[in-house]
Amino acid sequence: MDDIEIDLTPYRYIAGADEAGRGPLVGAVVAAAVILDDDNPIQGLNDSKKLSEKKREKLAIEIRERALSWSVVSVDADEIDRINILQASLLAMKRAINDLSVRPDIALIDGNKCPQLDCRVEAIVKGDSRVAAISAASILAKVERDRQMLELHHQYPVYEFDRHKGYPTKVHLELLNQFGPCPLHRKSFAPVRKLIKNI
Repeated sequence: MDDIEIDLTPYRYIAGADEAGRGPLVGAVVAAAVILDDDNPIQGLNDSKKLSEKKREKLAIEIRERALSWSVVSVDADEIDRINILQASLLAMKRAINDLSVRPDIALIDGNKCPQLDCRVEAIVKGDSRVAAISAASILAKVERDRQMLELHHQYPVYEFDRHKGYPTKVHLELLNQFGPCPLHRKSFAPVRKLIKNI
């Protein structure tokens, strides 16, 4: 891992950041930032989407126990609707990095866009499978986002959020059409916006 073109040797504290929940129609976008401890390595880090739920949960506990610093931040549906999902994702990552108890010397961001930060920042395409710290962040963000969707499922069981985690699957879209949006659906997303317009 860490097969990137950037020379990281001058940097002592390297933060990785990633988000979960850009695509769903409901709930918050969740970002995490992690500074790993080279003296306390974690085995099995990978892009959270390539790991089973059980493996993610196990790794999330290890990351929280072993990382030098970690942070998880949510930006809710109202804010997503106000500033758009890309800006909300960047804002969540910026807040997560700023919330770290150790100030990073450089922040590596999954994707091709960077939030504005006080330290050096670099975007790494497919960073969640190339950079260990980004992988760790992707795991924490995904585990927290899934936890939030299970909570939401208990609040609004008719939408079956436990099954599709808010993504626009056939089942979710059918239930959305049947029951209309709940207060935490993202009103700026096309399938929800269309329904609201027709009410």
